[in-house]
Amino acid sequence: MKYAAEPVLDPTYEHGRPARTGLLLVNLGTPDAPTPQAVRRYLAEFLSDPRVVEIPAALWKPILHGVILRVRPKKSAAKYASIWTADGSPLAHWTAVQARLLQGWLGERGHAVVVRHAMRYGNPSIASQLDALKAEGATRILVLPLYPQYSATTTASVFDAVAAWARRTRHLPELRFVNRYHDEPLYIEALAQRLRTHWAHHGQPERLVLSFHGVPKRTLMLGDPYHCECHKTARLLAERLQWPLARLHVTFQSRFGKAEWLQPYTEPTVRQLAAGGIKRIDIACPGFVSDCLETLEEIGMEVRDAFLQAGGEEYRYVPCLNDDPRWITALAQVAVDHLAGWPMQPAAPAPVRAAQRERAIALGAAA
Repeated sequence: MKYAAEPVLDPTYEHGRPARTGLLLVNLGTPDAPTPQAVRRYLAEFLSDPRVVEIPAALWKPILHGVILRVRPKKSAAKYASIWTADGSPLAHWTAVQARLLQGWLGERGHAVVVRHAMRYGNPSIASQLDALKAEGATRILVLPLYPQYSATTTASVFDAVAAWARRTRHLPELRFVNRYHDEPLYIEALAQRLRTHWAHHGQPERLVLSFHGVPKRTLMLGDPYHCECHKTARLLAERLQWPLARLHVTFQSRFGKAEWLQPYTEPTVRQLAAGGIKRIDIACPGFVSDCLETLEEIGMEVRDAFLQAGGEEYRYVPCLNDDPRWITALAQVAVDHLAGWPMQPAAPAPVRAAQRERAIALGAAA
């Protein structure tokens, strides 16, 4: 009789090592460089996700590999190049900064939590960062997607990637997952203060446009709550700002393909505003917590040009929350709420832990 070979032990596992709590921030992703080759790799992963493109693979893959990945990378690379900085991809930069600031915020308040960040598509991958957290001794991990509004196309896709990692991992840590925080008061206040600060320097516009990333309308019909959560965020923000709803426009950007997406669309809306005599608008993107291609190039350049060409005179894009201290406080509050009940204090030295165990046993026997 043949027996299976002995499994290889996890080289990072050590008996008696104190448990640690980990936190993984996850953003959408970005190419490694603003080149057609890097963009092609990124798009191939992104557009192969069945959560993103809900078309049967047998129909979609010939289109993706035969047409889209032959044409789109060069055009997209030029757009990425227009917003690339000395620090690289803005989205990668700000996500790393947010993880570092969150680690500091938690540490200053006595919470011993190991914070890392990952990208759903691209680098660093979710699997590699979960491996790294395990290697650092994390036996409990909170996964916190940087998507305030839940969508199956984004939030659920992060869960899929975590589940795929879990399927190949023998010794699983305890896992928790944050689905949404679209109505978290501190997040709403961070958005409101961002706009107040902007208006203190530039004055208020005639209209405020809040542009969220679009998704196919079909997702709403199938029960995705994203559309409703975007509108709730917008309503709560308007209430906090005491901004009249008659001067507020909630729109959706970044359409792809020929199917109908959530409406109204951002670019046609600003064109209509300009054509109707509105001369000044401000536009913000509450669903993006880090500036990226969709905010800096699409909203900051393409939509701006559309408004000015249609007769508008003053167009201002209000940057994302990025490293705003109020946003980091809001993110930390979401984290602390979901970490409740897990140990977040620094681990005691081994002799102290042994003494604590002996005392607990003695007290139990005495009782």
